[in-house]
Amino acid sequence: MRAVLRIPAFRLLFTGLAASMVGDALLILVFAIWVKTLTGSNGAAGLVTLFVAAPYVLAPLGGWLVDRFRHRPFLVVANLASALTLLPLFAVQDAADVWIIYAVAALYGISSVTIAAALSGLVKELLAEDLLADANGTLQTVKEGLRLGGPLAGAALFATLGGAAVAAIDAATFVVAAVVIARIPLREDPPVRSGLRGLSELTAGVTHLRTDPALRRMTIAMAIGFLVSGITESAVFAVIDQGLHRPPAFVGVLTSAQGLGAIAGGLRVARLIARVGELTAITIGLAAVGLGNGLYALPSLPVILIGLVITGLGQATMVVGFATVIQRRTPGPLIGRVSTATEMLVTGPQTVSIAAGAALISVVDYRLLLMVDTAGMVTAAACLWPARRLTAPVPPADRPVEVGR
Repeated sequence: MRAVLRIPAFRLLFTGLAASMVGDALLILVFAIWVKTLTGSNGAAGLVTLFVAAPYVLAPLGGWLVDRFRHRPFLVVANLASALTLLPLFAVQDAADVWIIYAVAALYGISSVTIAAALSGLVKELLAEDLLADANGTLQTVKEGLRLGGPLAGAALFATLGGAAVAAIDAATFVVAAVVIARIPLREDPPVRSGLRGLSELTAGVTHLRTDPALRRMTIAMAIGFLVSGITESAVFAVIDQGLHRPPAFVGVLTSAQGLGAIAGGLRVARLIARVGELTAITIGLAAVGLGNGLYALPSLPVILIGLVITGLGQATMVVGFATVIQRRTPGPLIGRVSTATEMLVTGPQTVSIAAGAALISVVDYRLLLMVDTAGMVTAAACLWPARRLTAPVPPADRPVEVGR
């Protein structure tokens, strides 16, 4: 972490992203709490994640757009646009306006997929290859670590000031991020045209995934795991209601526990990748998430909190490994399309499982759904394990090296 934070350009990027991550941590959970409060429905609250994830189906189009522009100015514009998309939330008054929350959640998903793709490319340009895992781990530590206080603060702000106030704060953080990222001293070359046309240009990311063995095996394993992981989006509210007998806002406490595990995972994942390679790290992360989610089925707050810590640790390990493999094995001109193609292929199955979880939570015992989730994540880890040697360990650099200046 210290190596990348000694680089001035990355420090600016880190500052801008940290600001927007604070807003995300406050608002993303408020979407679901807001819907639950207005409707009283676990399924309706779980559907929020479906609307956030649904735009990932069109991710290749977003990746094509990202690859047509320089990454720094793209991120500036995307953050400003994201601030504007939150304004309709000021019109939400009662249950009849829930569709506005769903619509804004969908726009939030579009923002997330394009910003993530552009960010991946910008990090790749700013840093040497042996610092990528460190950079991704640093950003993930902050993002997930905000679960310690962000959800609680968001739930408290929602309870005292309402959802519109939380949306206003998030919009302000997007503006701050845009201003700070605009100051990054990076001279980017214009995007290189591939010479492809039409559908071939749009699907170039998928083509690269198919031809690279490590990316292909990773994407398949992650898709298997995420095919069941969305079930927990609705099940978590049943855990709170039926297992712990707490109000909906208690979800903030649970998410904060997950953030504690994410901090541990984010701080250690670069060293783990340096020792065993990205695919092994992702395998460990998948198995940890499965184990952690399985513990939610037990009606004991201490056990559930332990499960959430394990889940957070596993998710951070999995996400950082995932991002680092993509950056290391993808040419710069394709980074947007490859990033969004992987997101589509992984998030598509997750979207299906979110919808299934929202439909099943009213008729199937939530504990059974959590066991299905555990089985799926462990299966995904088992599928990826034989491919672990496709990515060799990459020791971290002893000193920071800047590229793309």
